[in-house]
Amino acid sequence: MIKAKNIHKFYNDLQVLKGVDIHIKKGEVVSIVGASGAGKTTLIQILGTLDKASESEGFELKINNSNIGALNDKALAKFRNENIGFIFQFHQLLPEFTAVENVCLPAFIKGTNKVDAEKRAKELLDFLGLSHRYNHKPSELSGGEQQRVAVARALINSPALIFADEPSGNLDSESAENLHSLFFKLRDEFGQTFVIVTHNEELANLADRKLTMVDGNIVN
Repeated sequence: MIKAKNIHKFYNDLQVLKGVDIHIKKGEVVSIVGASGAGKTTLIQILGTLDKASESEGFELKINNSNIGALNDKALAKFRNENIGFIFQFHQLLPEFTAVENVCLPAFIKGTNKVDAEKRAKELLDFLGLSHRYNHKPSELSGGEQQRVAVARALINSPALIFADEPSGNLDSESAENLHSLFFKLRDEFGQTFVIVTHNEELANLADRKLTMVDGNIVN
């Protein structure tokens, strides 16, 4: 699913990533742990095509057999929209839109018609236990409900790969535990690959593999 070699990232004179190599198989749930500043978020932003690696000899990034470095900006945006879902610590829902409308946004960007997009959004919200929240705006939802809407949004285009950056960091313990269970249920139901950055040791240890980052590189 992901094959990456020699990922470097510099911000001026600060080197954040120091030649990371990573290989993640289809259907794996992989956690990435490490101290703040180790480079975890920078790594998944590059793997998720939200950021670009610094130029370096031998760099390679392939996702689902596509050579990411060969895509221009328009093709990359299309690839990201159709193949990758993102779940962040802060749900990033648009406050003026309902749950259904928020979930539909990536589908609309893809070009899915409104009827089909809303049908799929409601199917996902049903699956996530939010059938009674279709028309509620984020301010009317609990933190756990908001995060589940964000999960539905990440799933709307049936992406093969989902990146989650501290997805339960802003939730109470019960909501966090429910979200963690959900990731594995989704993997089992839909076969998606999850890459999760977390400080939550319980979630990290549940993963098929736990990778530890130290000073800009993976050490295990």
